[in-house]
Amino acid sequence: MSGHKRVLLASPRGYCAGVDRAVIAVEKALERFGAPVYVRKQIVHNIHVVTELEAQGAIFVEEVDEVPEGAHVVFSAHGVSPAVVSAASDRGLQAIDATCPLVTKVHREAVRFARDDFEILLIGHDGHEEVEGTAGEAPDHVTVVNSPEEADRVEVRDPSKVVWLSQTTLSVDETMETVRRLRERFPQMADPPSDDICYATQNRQVAIKKVAKDADLVIVVGSANSSNSVRLVEVALEYGAKAAYRVDYAHEIEQAWLDGVETVGVTSGASVPEVLVTEVLDELSGAGYRDVEQVRTAEEDLMFSLPKELRDDRARGGRVRT
Repeated sequence: MSGHKRVLLASPRGYCAGVDRAVIAVEKALERFGAPVYVRKQIVHNIHVVTELEAQGAIFVEEVDEVPEGAHVVFSAHGVSPAVVSAASDRGLQAIDATCPLVTKVHREAVRFARDDFEILLIGHDGHEEVEGTAGEAPDHVTVVNSPEEADRVEVRDPSKVVWLSQTTLSVDETMETVRRLRERFPQMADPPSDDICYATQNRQVAIKKVAKDADLVIVVGSANSSNSVRLVEVALEYGAKAAYRVDYAHEIEQAWLDGVETVGVTSGASVPEVLVTEVLDELSGAGYRDVEQVRTAEEDLMFSLPKELRDDRARGGRVRT
């Protein structure tokens, strides 16, 4: 039995270009301006990354009114509303915008459709920072749709002037089901000019779908507030994994999960550094899962330059960690 123990390691996994850019932005700001540098909300949704940056001198706050006047503040990868930008300006803060460019794209779409007086059905999760930021671009035109079930209940003013947009980190399948139900009710609903769900979210879901069908157990490395990590657990179960769990750290793996398990699938959310995956693989190796097979479904080479406030050394600014 032990000879059959193996790990299927999903690829792509872990850091995406937007997360890499945001984390480097905080590191660069600390290097350039010295500690402390303030960050509104978690720079990315990963407890390990936040703890590491705190150790370097980053101070994480909920709102900009907690930042001393005139200090440097970094806006997280999830984006902020214009109201937050104004509040930072009113306090004389030196703002560094680390919003993922793919989130910025959705913000611009919201502004444009609102200007044309469309009602925007924003598929996403109420309370998520990204949704708050996007909705804040056009609060009078945006209605958040949390699920396919909500699509059956949402009301609009004019069914001929409706468009859907989405949070970038959702389940592709669930989002398309929500869109399908909305279109049944509003046949004239417009589509965004391009898919809002980010390439990294899609790629990680495609990879875990391929792994899940052969896995007795899937372990997703990622934090509880990471939407894309939580979605990976759901997708794994939906596509055939007999069990799936999310962990922040390797020591959270429970022996009971491994009982009778031959094949373990492993992946990580888009805000997870690879060191945490390595620790999980080490933990599994100690339990006899030493045969590691990489299951690759896409190559990723997208890079984003650093925020303009930090961009004098462009050559290093766009690196992507692997």
